[in-house]
Amino acid sequence: MAGRADEAQHLRDLARLRRVRDRIDREYAEPLDVEALAGGVQMSAGHLSRQFRLAYGESPYSYLMTRRIERAMALLRASDLSVTEICFTVGCSSLGTFSTRFTELVGVPPSVYRRQAAQATAGMPPCLAKRVTRPVRNREASPRRPH
Repeated sequence: MAGRADEAQHLRDLARLRRVRDRIDREYAEPLDVEALAGGVQMSAGHLSRQFRLAYGESPYSYLMTRRIERAMALLRASDLSVTEICFTVGCSSLGTFSTRFTELVGVPPSVYRRQAAQATAGMPPCLAKRVTRPVRNREASPRRPH
């Protein structure tokens, strides 16, 4: 009986984690923090962080920053906005943090990415360009070893 209750709780927790992930995907440009995300699903911030990392291999903050960087990459490819304007448009409040995180995920600073992406995706359909230029999470979601 306890096993069934544990499984039911696990499924409820996974549903809450999906709601958090979906909220991040929708509201990435809004000022989100782990406390606000946790409050939205009636979890403590610490519990949310631990469970999110177990389920998705990275922290909620890391996932949020990846979404922001993905959107910034699209804006760098398709708009004439400055790097600073893009930084604030995607929800980052610090240009330094944005540039550092962008470089960690993409491998080059935003201004270099803009130049390289313009050449690499010239003539490519936008849906394919998005797939080809998606950032890779470096050292963040290391593969879990089976027990």
